[in-house]
Amino acid sequence: MNGRANNFICVFQRISLLTAFCLMLVMVSCGKKEDPRWAEAQKKAEQQLDAKKEAIKEGTMPKPQEGGGFNKFFPAAGDGFERVASQEKEGFSEYKLKKGGKEVAMLAINDIAANPSAADKFKSSTRMIGGFPAVDQGAMASAVLVANRYQVKVLSRDPSFTKANRDAWLAKFNLQGLSTMK
Repeated sequence: MNGRANNFICVFQRISLLTAFCLMLVMVSCGKKEDPRWAEAQKKAEQQLDAKKEAIKEGTMPKPQEGGGFNKFFPAAGDGFERVASQEKEGFSEYKLKKGGKEVAMLAINDIAANPSAADKFKSSTRMIGGFPAVDQGAMASAVLVANRYQVKVLSRDPSFTKANRDAWLAKFNLQGLSTMK
């Protein structure tokens, strides 16, 4: 009988410890408070999004183009390069550029209608590609601003894809055609 009593006490202790642990978890998770910095940032982001939606609705800010409308302006594959559709959404379209099965670059068109300050970096540009201002964005990206609205980018994904390669691929886009898109 003494062995049974010891077993009962051990089981009772384990159940008690498990119950206490579960209660402690519930109390800790219920008492967790949001960091006010993140709540404020979330509120500000929501207000900005609401303001953009309202400006589009009122017609004071153009609605971003559908991403599928950009596809015809991307350069064709060739010279051993394969072009693979990657992402398409409102105001944006992107392709992967592969060579020998390896991703070497990303090609993208972004409608900056909802973010006109994105054009600021092109104001001091001293370089032109296809008649449009061009800038480097770090060591791995080059971009062109078309019609003060469309940012066309080429991003290196492999060190073998150089700045000269990025510039050459930017020149292959139908930038003049893109400039007429409304």
